[in-house]
Parts: sequence; C-alpha cells; structure tokens
Amino acid sequence: MAAAAAASYMPLMQDSTRLQEFIGRHRRLFVLTGAGCSTGSGIPDYRDADGQWKRAQPMTFQAFMGSEAARQRYWARSLIGWRRFGQVRPNRAHEALARLEGLGRSELLLTQNVDRLHQAAGSEEVVDLHGRLDRVRCTGCGHVMPREAMQERLSLLNPAWAGLEAAEAPDGDADLEGQDFHLFRVPPCPACGGVLKPDVVFFGESVPRERVEAAFRALDRADAMLIVGSSLMVFSGFRFAQAAASAGKPLAAINLGRTRADPMLALKVEQPCAEALGFLL
Repeated sequence: MAAAAAASYMPLMQDSTRLQEFIGRHRRLFVLTGAGCSTGSGIPDYRDADGQWKRAQPMTFQAFMGSEAARQRYWARSLIGWRRFGQVRPNRAHEALARLEGLGRSELLLTQNVDRLHQAAGSEEVVDLHGRLDRVRCTGCGHVMPREAMQERLSLLNPAWAGLEAAEAPDGDADLEGQDFHLFRVPPCPACGGVLKPDVVFFGESVPRERVEAAFRALDRADAMLIVGSSLMVFSGFRFAQAAASAGKPLAAINLGRTRADPMLALKVEQPCAEALGFLL
C-alpha cells in the first residue's frame, strides 16, 4: 500500500523538481497567466480539461453594442455577480508569482484575467491583456468610472433586482435565468449619455495595440516563457507562445488539462497552480 502511494506521488515530485530547475535555469521569465490561476480564489473558469467550453460562450462585443436587450441582460447578471467578484482575494498562486518578480526573475507578467489579483498580491510589472473588470468605460467619450460606482447606480435604478441570488459564473457574471430583463434599467454615461461598457476586451473585440506591443517587447528580452493556468485556446494569448517557440525560447506550462501549446512545451506540470508554485513561498 505504501509503495503504491509512493509510486503515485513520484511524478508530482518529479514535476515539482523539474519546474524548480526550469525557473532556476532561466533568469528572465515571461509569465502568462489565465483563469486557472484564479480558480483558487473562487472565480470559476470557462473551459474543461480538454479546452472545451463548460458553458455558453461569453457576451460578444457585437452583441453588447448592437442590442439594448443584450446590455440589459449583461448588466442585470453583473449586478448580482459583482457582489462576490468584487470581494475576491489573491491566492497562493498569485503570491508565488509576486515573489518570483520580487526575486528579479520575472521580466513581465501578462495576464488574460481581468480580476487584478496579481496586482493585489504585489506584482508590479503586469499587463492586463484583456483589461480590468474593476472599471467601466464609455464607448462614446471614453469617460472612466470605478465599477463600484456603476454598482451603486445599477442598484439605485433596479432595487428589486439587487437582492436576487444566482449561481456564480466566470468574470463577475451570474447565472440569472428566468427573468424579464427588458424591465432592467441601464444607466447611461454621466458625461455624455453614451453606452457604458466594462473596461475589458469582449470576444470579437481587438486587444489594444499598446498592450500587445509592450508584451512582445518583454518577450523579446526574456529567455523563457512560463504559462500558468491557461489552455491558450484564445489566440490573443496563444500568439505569445507561438512567438516564444519560433524564437527558440523554452516554454513550460502549469495547467490542469490540455493546452493549445502542448506540442511546443519543454515541460508540462498538471497540478493546481498554487501547489505547483508553492516552492516559491
């Protein structure tokens, strides 16, 4: 019995040792993180171990901008979801990556997450590739306001909705079904009366060029890439793995399940992110 337990544990021990060696060999790491880094904080992810959607695909930019009904549905669900999302805190994976930066080993942390938990954990050299959910931006005049201010306005306009409960969904969403969303009131931009949108990149929307360029500059300076909690199924993140592989930079990934970059990897660690990176703490 003990021998069987030891045998089953050895691959994890070997993975941990190889990951430590990988980080030890490469002085300037380009780190890319995804949803798997934040699941330990209680934020659900989008995909299963095969990289397939667990639920309906998220709201697209075209749907949000093209339909008042879509915006009503989005903000009604967000009103409920933000109550929990706004309270999440970093977990040990975020703390470990902040420690990696503190040791001078991280060239840049590029995150596909919109939760700002890396910054909350102490990471400073961070690019939020897909934006940040703690801000709201007007699509007309560019006015920016805190998400908490939007929450107050949504609650004042929709008092009957504020107390509803719903299952938590990824990125501050909630599974609020069976409601008549056409009665939900969405406030306009206080500066120009335009359409307010969370300051994140929706599916079907382009990532701002300056973020992409900053990330590629950091990747050029790095000598290896570490992928943490991402399947890389979305091209906006996968292209950095492609670029690293094309430049001959070694890639390592920590992810539970398949990644789009599996054929390119020098090392794959299939453990929860916090466990795999625990040695940094």
